[in-house]
Amino acid sequence: MKNSVWWVYLLRNERNALYAGITTHVERRVREHREKRSKCARFTRSCREIILVYQCGVFDRRLALKIEARIKRLKKQQKEIIVASGFNKLDLCDFLAMPEH
Repeated sequence: MKNSVWWVYLLRNERNALYAGITTHVERRVREHREKRSKCARFTRSCREIILVYQCGVFDRRLALKIEARIKRLKKQQKEIIVASGFNKLDLCDFLAMPEH
């Protein structure tokens, strides 16, 4: 997976809560969350409905992990800004006050 593109994504559940994650294959990962497979997050296992509301290719696993960690620490209102704006990688890093890689 050294040359794989890494994606940061946000899911919305039926309670309007947002979940952040990373993956190399967004569609597969969302399907895993929806099917409540053993590899899916505890957060999504309890959800009846999951909708992909944001995805951004960041190309680097290390950067994807850093972005995911920052997003998870944001307040919901700030996460909603990311969803509404559809930031690309540079704008997302700028919004999160992270140096671009």
